[in-house]
Amino acid sequence: MSGNGGARFGASFGGSFGGGYGAAPQPAAAAPAPAAAPAGDLIKDTTTRGFVKDVLEESKKQPVLVDFWATWCGPCKQLTPVLEKVVQSFKGKVKLVKMDIDKHPEIAGQLGIQSIPAVIAFDKGQGIDGFMGALPEGQVKAFIEKLVGGKVSPDLAEALAAADAALVEGDAAGAAQVYAQVLGLEPENLHALAGLARCAIETGDLEQAKGLLAEVPADKANDKSVVAARAALELAEQAADLGPIHEFEHRLAQNPADHQARFDLAVALNAKGKREEATDHLLEIFRRDRTWNEDGARKQLVQFFEAWGPMDDATIAGRRRLSSLLFR
Repeated sequence: MSGNGGARFGASFGGSFGGGYGAAPQPAAAAPAPAAAPAGDLIKDTTTRGFVKDVLEESKKQPVLVDFWATWCGPCKQLTPVLEKVVQSFKGKVKLVKMDIDKHPEIAGQLGIQSIPAVIAFDKGQGIDGFMGALPEGQVKAFIEKLVGGKVSPDLAEALAAADAALVEGDAAGAAQVYAQVLGLEPENLHALAGLARCAIETGDLEQAKGLLAEVPADKANDKSVVAARAALELAEQAADLGPIHEFEHRLAQNPADHQARFDLAVALNAKGKREEATDHLLEIFRRDRTWNEDGARKQLVQFFEAWGPMDDATIAGRRRLSSLLFR
């Protein structure tokens, strides 16, 4: 995911965040209604320690949105009142939990969040969707409607999940067929369009991928699936300009401190689907010299995370390892 007018975290997750922030006053609870929950139950602040109870456990009852914000982030102050208003309008079908990354940076770091405001949706104990930037009220409402089942039919959702799984397992052709079928039913489905672009990337047809992503409307450019597809395309283009993997391995054998060779090897390995090995090499550069190539190793790793998606196992594991180096 990438921001849209959101403030950047800075050089690292543990960067110098500005002081405290008084949370915006929450609207008074509405009169009791059979399907509604009081406003105080729908919206709350949480901490790193309270995250499991307030978010993961609570999301087993209904979806929970987590709003990552900070006092110095202007767009955050625009988005939070909109989130509160829309969440209350859904009368208990979704809850909102706010986390100040000044005071509690660990969760944001582990999720691979690099700009704020950032909103991650959790359901049944898992992060399943999200967006960045101060979206207008209509888009926030549409996001929540989709989350609670108001827009995407179960059949299409299952088809997209199956296509995603097929793509991860290397069946780009099978995944592409499903994505194309979904687009036939919903021509504006960005998940399917981005998925089709990623299938083209997997088969080496980068021009087709570019053409598909060029169809994305400008106001939808920050959709998480589109952002991930664009990041994957950039990485594929980088890898296409590199030489054989064995050349970089030979250079490293001769000189383990050849950071450029290690960096290029990481990009090439990622293109081959060897995410753990690619992460190992970039973290090794970061461990040896954080300032190399203007923090190039960490920035490249963040791009990997963006292409893989914040909930990918490789992203979560890599983010945890990066955080341990940042904070030690």
